[in-house]
Formats: sequence, structure tokens, C-alpha cells
Amino acid sequence: MNVLLLGSGGREHAFAWKIAQSNHLNALWIAPGNAGTAQHGENVALNPLNFDEIARFVREKNVDMLIVGPEEPLVKGIADYFALQPDLNNLIVIGPKANGAQLEGSKDFSKAFMLRHGIPTARYQSFSPQTLEAGKAFLSTLNAPYVLKASGLAAGKGVVIPETLVEAEAELEAMLGGKFGEAGNVVVIEEFLPGLECSVFVLSDGKHYFLLPEAKDHKRIGEGDTGLNTGGMGAFSPVSFCDEAFMEKVKSRIIRPTLAGLIAEGIEYKGFIFFGLMNIQGEPYVIEYNCRMGDPETEVVLPRIENDLLEVFRAVGDGTLDKLEGRISRKAAATVVTVSEGYPESYQKGFAIAGLENVSTAQVFHAGTTLKEGKVLTAGGRVLAFTGMGDSVAEALSNSYEGIRQVCYDNIYFRRDIGKGF
Repeated sequence: MNVLLLGSGGREHAFAWKIAQSNHLNALWIAPGNAGTAQHGENVALNPLNFDEIARFVREKNVDMLIVGPEEPLVKGIADYFALQPDLNNLIVIGPKANGAQLEGSKDFSKAFMLRHGIPTARYQSFSPQTLEAGKAFLSTLNAPYVLKASGLAAGKGVVIPETLVEAEAELEAMLGGKFGEAGNVVVIEEFLPGLECSVFVLSDGKHYFLLPEAKDHKRIGEGDTGLNTGGMGAFSPVSFCDEAFMEKVKSRIIRPTLAGLIAEGIEYKGFIFFGLMNIQGEPYVIEYNCRMGDPETEVVLPRIENDLLEVFRAVGDGTLDKLEGRISRKAAATVVTVSEGYPESYQKGFAIAGLENVSTAQVFHAGTTLKEGKVLTAGGRVLAFTGMGDSVAEALSNSYEGIRQVCYDNIYFRRDIGKGF
């Protein structure tokens, strides 16, 4: 198969790494890719949001499958665009159409969807700049801490959790005043759910689903889960508190009702669904949906899948996921992300990365890197993800940290407590 993968982060490097292992792969292109994805296919300078440009490439290279890594092209309708191209109706697109991508693109829509279909979630209300005072009044009915979410896409950084009512009111004003741009034109205020957070993923063919390994990520920049939210500082899989009893509740109360709700609303959903969950004394609640795989969770989920990934994706296109037998490794996986000092706020980039060739205990996935004159340079806030495997999460983490010790770049920072306490 000829495959085009859209994206440039650690998630896309993990996909490229896994796809390159397929017996069905003929050629793999990554647009735009990074220094890591170039190890497994050919990077091409295509803009994932320029659908006409992508279509020209698909025709020129006889691409059989388009895999959409990031959320923005999905929310903006890339799957719809290709469905309307009469000469490309055989192209398999891994990713939902825009009506399904609303699950991530509009938190207001997703919360209302959960209520319509009886899916357990936190109490909430949505507010706009015109209803600012009503938002403050709703905040006063809640107990601290407070959860405020930009309804639109904010690159994983649109959630704030103030500890006091005064801070929450100020944050609401800032968000509705443009802190997150258009993403914050509507703000969802939620009741805080105390519990243990985890991520569950499925791949849907529109009728059936393939359950992927669960994971837990660490979103805060500081050790002890302190400081600002980031795109993710590390993750591990499996998750001890996602036991068989809990996962049965997830399937019966959340996954199946979600898919049934999509079908009932006429939404054909072919792609990944990420369920951000809270485990509250063994009971699952949905915090959020994503319409794609998480990052850095992808870097621990894909290494545990033993199936040929292109066979799985082809089953999505054919609508035959129910015929597929999932094979999940008993090994644990853990990833630790190294970032540029100052992230998620201001940081410098363009520093040379040394020692990558010395890493033997972990698979290094590139998140924010570029190649220049044969050198790998930092090109983002999150730079590398070191994924170790082991018989336990502790052993996998040990392998991850050992890998980091072999690598150096200026202003490197990483958390040393990923997975601790779990």
C-alpha cells in the first residue's frame, strides 16, 4: 500500500515507526514530518490544512491510504473533502468527517452529546462573552477547584483549573476576552471530578470498534503534577487502576453508548476516538473526547499493539473491525518527554541534539525536531519522547530514563517523576 501520513509530532513518528513494520507497505510519505519520521519514510513539504495540495499529491503518487494525525484537519473537514472527490472514492481515510470531529472541535457539542446519550460526565454549563456574569454566577454554585475549558481547539492547552473562586472568575474573563483566541469564544465550566485520570482509545469503522491499550499521561510541566498544563510530559501503559471490572464499565457505559449515539445521529465515524476518563472509586466518567490519538499516549499504545497496523486500518476502511482479533503485548511501555526550558510558555529552539545514536534502552520518538545540514536540531517545545519497554511499568520507565541519559541538547528539561505513585 502507498500511505500518506499527516502531521509532524511524536504521535506521527510513532505511527511512521509502526507502519514501517507492516508487510503491506509499499511507500510511506509523511507531511510535513520531522527528523524522526524521515527514518521510516519520505518527508514531503505539504501543509496538512491545504486539502487541494494534498489531493494533488494523492493522485500523483497513487496513495491508497491517508492517515490524519492531528485534529485540526479533521475538524476542518479533510475527510469530507476527499469523500467528495469522485476519482478518489477508493482512498481509505483514517479519521472522522467534520461532524464526528466535533467531539473534539467543540467541547460544548461533546458535553451536550454525552447528556443526550446518557454518558456519565461532570455537571457543566457553557458561556460566551455576552453571558460572562451568568458564568460567574454558575462558578459560585460550584466547589473549588474549578474547571474551565475553551470549547474550541487550543492545542491541548485550553484547560485551566483555578483553586479559588476569585482566580476562576479572573480566568473566565481572560478566556472570554481572547486568551485562547477563537477557541475561547465559548467556555465550558465544569464541576471538578476528584479521581484518577486515564486515557482509553478505540478505533471505529462506523459500526464496530477495536479497543486499544489504555494509558495514563502526565500533563503538568512540574514534578508532583504542578505548574502549567502542557501537551504531555510522559505516559505509561498498562494502568493498574484500569482493571477488568473498570474496563467492563467503560465499554458498557461509555464506548458502546458513544458509538450508538453517533450512529443514531447519522454520524459515520471512521477513525480514532480518545476517551479522557476519570476513575472515581471504580466508576468511569468522561472528561473529554478527542477525534485522534493522544500525544504522548500514542508512544506507549502503539508499541503494545502486535497487529500489523495497516491490516487494522484496512479493516476500518472495509468496515470489518469485528472480524479482527486484537493482539496486545503483555509488556509495559512508558515514555518520558524532554522539552525545551521555558515550555509551555516562551522557549528557544535550534539547538543541536547529540547522542541519539547511543540510545539502546528506548525507542526515541521525535516530537519537535528538524534536520539541517545533516544535524538534528530542536524545533519545538516538546522535543523528544523516550519510550522504554519492560515486564513492568517501573522497568519500562527505567529504560526510558536510561535512554535520556545518553542524549543532550541545550536547555533540556524533563520530569523525573513520571509514573511515580501508580
